[in-house]
Amino acid sequence: MNFLAHLYLSGSDVEIRLGNFIGDYVKGKSFDQYPVGVQKGIILHRDIDTFTDKHQSTRECINLLRPGYGKYAGVVVDVLFDHVLANEWYRYSESDLKWYTRKFYLQMVLKYSLLPVRVREFLPFMIHSNRLYSYRTKEGLGKAIEIMSSVTSLPSKPGYAIETLDLNYEGIFRNFNMLFPEMMAFVGNKYGIQF
Repeated sequence: MNFLAHLYLSGSDVEIRLGNFIGDYVKGKSFDQYPVGVQKGIILHRDIDTFTDKHQSTRECINLLRPGYGKYAGVVVDVLFDHVLANEWYRYSESDLKWYTRKFYLQMVLKYSLLPVRVREFLPFMIHSNRLYSYRTKEGLGKAIEIMSSVTSLPSKPGYAIETLDLNYEGIFRNFNMLFPEMMAFVGNKYGIQF
């Protein structure tokens, strides 16, 4: 799961959302410097990643992308899953996606002092490009992959990812919609988050 799915799975608590948002940027046990709600969100982020990585639906999608992305195929699957979620948003939320993402950006700006330095650096660009909302288009999906490639070791092959999505949309859609309700149930049971 990438940013949008992590955000959705955080429920409505702002501190849990913040912790889940920064989860990849807080290593080891250094999360204990944060407020309790943020700590809960960081741990939630880790649990979501573990659940996703072990799920058969994720592995099937990784196998589709492995020829072009090798060991980074899972990272691209996370972004593809956000694309599916953005396009299937109405199934999971009564909120308008554009409004939902703008509210989140405002919440993170208001909690800016709690964000790790690396997150503070990319948040303005994320807001300006409306990255979370842009996941719903193939252009936005490609741009997200390009951005990730420019700051990580991820190979820059947005065309390959989009072609794989086009050729396998039904299977990726089906796998996401098998995984996501199970993830919601897991999060709801363990963390008491309502959807």
